[in-house]
Formats: sequence, structure tokens, C-alpha cells
Amino acid sequence: MPARTTPPSIDRRHDLAAAAYHQIARLGFEGLRTREVAAQVGVNVATLHYYFPSKETLIRAVLAYSMGRFRSTMPTGGSPADQLRNHFDGVRRLTREEPELFTVMGELALRSTRDPAIRELYQATTDIWRATVRGLLAKASKDGSLPGRRNPEAQASLVVAALMGVCMIPPFDPERLRDTVAELERSLGLK
Repeated sequence: MPARTTPPSIDRRHDLAAAAYHQIARLGFEGLRTREVAAQVGVNVATLHYYFPSKETLIRAVLAYSMGRFRSTMPTGGSPADQLRNHFDGVRRLTREEPELFTVMGELALRSTRDPAIRELYQATTDIWRATVRGLLAKASKDGSLPGRRNPEAQASLVVAALMGVCMIPPFDPERLRDTVAELERSLGLK
């Protein structure tokens, strides 16, 4: 029997966050039921509350889980322009492989408008995303790999707003997201 590489408590937290994520994808926040999340993982609700004392802490874990999926689209190798292209390719890949991610992100964005604690966390994660895109755009502009003069701050805000906005137009349409990504690539000079 192979040795366990991850402590059981970390696995359990991850499994509970993933179960809540899938429940939100199917039913929205209004359909999130901690008893059902616990049952899906095979634990009782008291165990869920041991790991997540409140629904808010569970939602925070869902946000972290979701943002982790998006972080997978931010490769670190290659030129800044290549990293941007790879980011957009990763978003397209997630659209195909995990369309529920975009539904959950739309739910989280809407929830953040009503819940200050979620807003703070959501804003922090989108600020990191925007700063990463801004840095790549600034470097790509500086090294000449993107044509023309750039305003990296405005362009990064445009990228984040466009991708987040597409997630919030119900129902989530993967083709609309792919078209938006393609238009962003053209407007940035990546295609």
C-alpha cells in the first residue's frame, strides 16, 4: 500500500470544497445545502462543520478552489506574449473541460456584491489576476512582442472585466466565452 502524501484533513477539506463547488454549479448559492455536501463526501454535517464552522468559510473554500482552477491557466514559461497566449488557451481549455467553473465564478461574483466577506476575498483574487495580466502586458509591450503603444492597466482591466462579464450572463455560453477570448487576443495583438 503506497504511503499517503497528503494529510487526511487536507484531503477532506478539499473534498468538501469540491462537493460544495459542484453543488453551487448545479443549484446556485440558494441550493447550497451543507448536509448534502457532507453526504456527498460521506461524512456527517458535524464533520463538515469541524472543517468549515460556517457556510461563509465553506464558500471561501469554494472560491479558493475555483481560483486554483484559473491559476492553472497562468503558465510561467516563455515570453510574456506567449504566457498571455497560453493563459487564453487555458481559459478555452477550461471552457471545454470544466464549464461549471464559469457558472460558479458567476455565482461568486454575484454573491460578492451582497456579502462583504466574500467581496473582500473575491476582490483580492481578481486583483492578483489583473496584476498578473498587467505585468505580462507591460513586459510584452516593453520587449516589443505586442504591437503599438499600450496601457497595461486599462488592458488588464478590460481582460478581467470581459472574462468575468461573460461568466455572469446567464446561461453560461462556452461559445460566447471562446469568441470573447478570440476578440481579446486580436485586440491585444496576440493573433
